[in-house]
Amino acid sequence: MPRFPGVTDCLRAIKERDPEIHAWVSIAPQPRSGDGPLNDIPFGIKDIFDVAGFPTRNGSPVYDHAPAAAKDSGLAGLLRQKGAVIVGKTHTAAFAYFDHAPTRNPHNREHTPGGSSSGSAAAVGSGMIPFATGSQTQGSIVRPASFCGCVGFKPTHGLLPLTGCLEFAATLDTAGFFSRNVGDMTWLWRSIGYANSGHWERARVAAFPAEAAVEPTMRKAYDAAVAKLGVKTIQPPPTFPQLFPAVKLIQDTEGGRTLKPVYEKFGKKVGAKLAEMIERGLANSEFDYQAALRVVEDGRRDMAQLFNQWDVILTPSAVGPAPEGFATTGDPRMNAPWTGLGTPSAGIPMPVANGALPLGLQIASARGKDTELLAAALEIEAALAS
Repeated sequence: MPRFPGVTDCLRAIKERDPEIHAWVSIAPQPRSGDGPLNDIPFGIKDIFDVAGFPTRNGSPVYDHAPAAAKDSGLAGLLRQKGAVIVGKTHTAAFAYFDHAPTRNPHNREHTPGGSSSGSAAAVGSGMIPFATGSQTQGSIVRPASFCGCVGFKPTHGLLPLTGCLEFAATLDTAGFFSRNVGDMTWLWRSIGYANSGHWERARVAAFPAEAAVEPTMRKAYDAAVAKLGVKTIQPPPTFPQLFPAVKLIQDTEGGRTLKPVYEKFGKKVGAKLAEMIERGLANSEFDYQAALRVVEDGRRDMAQLFNQWDVILTPSAVGPAPEGFATTGDPRMNAPWTGLGTPSAGIPMPVANGALPLGLQIASARGKDTELLAAALEIEAALAS
């Protein structure tokens, strides 16, 4: 078992660092209610997951006066059952979309931490907490992990429970975690009971070339990582570039339909960017929505064939380092295809120069290969650090 800070250590770190980072909505450690392998391990919970005794505000002022939740979400309940201690709720972009949370990047306060799991990534990336929950509908786990210099893990779609969690786009919404390193994440995955004994004796790893949208800083670091790992660069199937716009249309359409009632009640108070998305999504035709779903199905078929040849595919975790300012939480195009495919993906930090903003390497595998992916990520992390 790795060594983890206790609740007292985390509270000390939060008191010292959070006044500048603003990762936390509320801090109130809950008594341990279960007994298991996570006994007394501190956790942060993204504020779209219900936790009994805490209000769920979904990152929006329209829920400023929300009552405390009566019961835990499925994921919070699972963690508590295993003995984890929930320290508090972490900030999220409004309704887990693109309207920025108050959180700052722990490596440079003038840059975004990413989103929508802003607070969770920043809390782990700054060393305030060893673990936190997140969610991803396009790139809301792997991208902020890249920006904040920690590990983000998006499991196979539907594997972790989403009961008691804000629904945005059910076809895409996926719960996941942040951790300090891959070893911690692997231990967590085993401890919550999702790991099986599967592993590859020697993972077959390939890399997709960096897309045209990737910035020079990321491209240089990514190419260096691929070269250091000694893996082959292969071309993605023709359907792969079509996945990002298809996933975006699916997200907008399902999100518009899901959030229509709250938008009708509160209007643009839900967030300027979210309001635009809801209007755009409601205007999408059923024909275009069904066509996007077919694009994703075609992509799943083609990638399943590719995963018969390769166990792990590498790409950058984001198009570049965390953007300066807070007008954006970053571009999700590097992550959205994998979210649409429903495959497990993880982001691990790549080596950068002292003082430089973090950069992440994204790794993905076939659906259901979550444990195997983490085993490969552990080897890749060690190889990059050597």
